[in-house]
Amino acid sequence: MRLLIARCSVDYSGRLSAHLPEATRLIMVKADGTLAIHSDGNASKPLNWMVAPNVLEIHDDKWVVTNGKGEILTIWIHQVLEDVTHQLGDDPGLEKDGVEAHLQELLAAKPWVLEEGLSLIRREYPTDIGPVDLLCADTAQRMVAVEVKRRGDIDGVEQLWRYLERLDNDPRLAPVRGIFAAQVIAPQARVMAEARGIEAIEVDYDGLRDAEDTELRLFDIH
Repeated sequence: MRLLIARCSVDYSGRLSAHLPEATRLIMVKADGTLAIHSDGNASKPLNWMVAPNVLEIHDDKWVVTNGKGEILTIWIHQVLEDVTHQLGDDPGLEKDGVEAHLQELLAAKPWVLEEGLSLIRREYPTDIGPVDLLCADTAQRMVAVEVKRRGDIDGVEQLWRYLERLDNDPRLAPVRGIFAAQVIAPQARVMAEARGIEAIEVDYDGLRDAEDTELRLFDIH
């Protein structure tokens, strides 16, 4: 991973146009080529980013990042304050807490509680930026990516949106739509999901768990 702290200004052109005026920012480039620009006061969300695959051209005064969709991110470098590269090695991945992992397991067993006729294709379907929790098919055999959270926040919607971008690059799967499933979904996350065409569904974890317990007891009796 390369970390560059620099005085920079940024121009983006693609689905829309955007400009960041000159300021000190962190530019992060991951091993797969994903680039993100962070400020010191915007929590964990980058100000702008370009996911892999993309092409990064480095010049004396600017970095230019382009992708296959015709989007262009130009970072004008005014002053470099720090430039370091670290090899982070393989990551074991995120371990979900017990509730979240169990909720994913329950929905994998009964995906139709999210949508009538929904069927599971695979759990932890791999993409080049990480696995999506559930890949399903609807009654029209269209692919549906499901991201499962205990509490649904904006970061979870962003995560699913990035997965959908990667999955849509596979012609065997595209077009892929998304379902964001959680016990509780924050209002801001629901608004963002709606704006991006993602269905946000609150799931009754306790009800699913109780139904599972009942089915197990019935199985034991017989």
